[in-house]
Amino acid sequence: MTDRPGAASGSQTKTTSDLVVERLLEWGIDTCFGICGDQVNGFFEALRTHPKMRFVHVRHEENAALACVGYAKFTGRPAVCVATAGPGAVHLLNGLYDARIDGAPVIAITGLSYHDTVGAHFLQDLPSDRLFEHACMFSERVMGPTHALATTDLAVRSALMNRTPSHLAIPIDVQSFTLEQDTASPKNVPGHLSVAPQPFTVIPPEEQVRQAAEVLNACRRVVICAGAGARGSGDLLEQVAEVLGAPIVKAGLGKDCVPDDSPYTTGGMGLIGTRASHEAFENCDGFLIVGSSTPYYEFWPGPGQARGVQIDLNADRIGMRYPVEVGLVGHADAVLTRLLPLLERKDDRSFLEQAQNTYRRWWELIGEQAATSGTPMRPQVVTWELSKALPDRAIVTGDAGTVTAWGGRLRLRRGMQYSFSGTLCTMGSALP
Repeated sequence: MTDRPGAASGSQTKTTSDLVVERLLEWGIDTCFGICGDQVNGFFEALRTHPKMRFVHVRHEENAALACVGYAKFTGRPAVCVATAGPGAVHLLNGLYDARIDGAPVIAITGLSYHDTVGAHFLQDLPSDRLFEHACMFSERVMGPTHALATTDLAVRSALMNRTPSHLAIPIDVQSFTLEQDTASPKNVPGHLSVAPQPFTVIPPEEQVRQAAEVLNACRRVVICAGAGARGSGDLLEQVAEVLGAPIVKAGLGKDCVPDDSPYTTGGMGLIGTRASHEAFENCDGFLIVGSSTPYYEFWPGPGQARGVQIDLNADRIGMRYPVEVGLVGHADAVLTRLLPLLERKDDRSFLEQAQNTYRRWWELIGEQAATSGTPMRPQVVTWELSKALPDRAIVTGDAGTVTAWGGRLRLRRGMQYSFSGTLCTMGSALP
């Protein structure tokens, strides 16, 4: 099979699909998960003729979307998942909802019926652009080659800016239309688009940071709850914990924000948490929430028990789970960097030391349970031995169900990564 002339060059014979793939590559998106189907053949032809786009074949479309989510959670970068029209597109939804809820940037591409049979009860005629509108913050139908770059740019920018999935639906015939078969409107000025990078850092006003420091400085027993938004900010979290004498309790998606052998953490919380975390919440009078909106907030301090400060990139999460006094909207790294110099070191370390002692005894109990023999084997044996066997810098994925509790019992060392379907809790997410 020979390449189509001009498919990967500057020729007018470039198709809609060629333009989409090449634009994704310009954005640095070079990995695609998917499975072929007859109503997405045109896009697969572009994948074939653009080997720089690494294609990972899967056995089911749901695996493609969940693999994309895992890729995004561990790299911070989007990947692509592709599926045919109709049922193939529907199968992506579980993974896309996981991305939407857990904040992972993903690009989904689906086929559609022929452009002039859409809505006419044709084979697999399902309007995936409308179907995906709730799961994806950006979902648009690509109308032709002259529309391809604008929609691709917007899809990528939305995914990066909002940390959500984006979706492009392309009719089967439009996938293979060439620039020669399309006419740009007068408003579509040639060369007006750009892939200029869009890194940004959100920081709250200085006065709010000072107010947050005043609240925390006035408390005697501060506890920190760290979630997905605290990932990558572990060093700063530990520095704040040292100054405040505060134990760090980890929500499920924050399991790898600090290692489980950190002297500041009490491990997980909630139904699958530790006794040390539970007691820290029960006895605190100050509460710092960093990047968490866990649905298990009934295990947090009771409303009115502790004075609260919350850091979250999403303004609509502030005060959603706890009646905090100060909400700091911004990236955890940037906010903690500004907050740390304003915090006063607490000389009384008894609250942290009590949490450390309880946490140590909890792990000793797990070790005793893991040392027992018998049939059936206790799950503690598996997690205890696996924790020792895992190589440094291992990436571990957890699945949903009872196994979530045992994934939480893995003892992560510094440099290891861990994630799972934290809020949607879909089963079958770990392997892809």
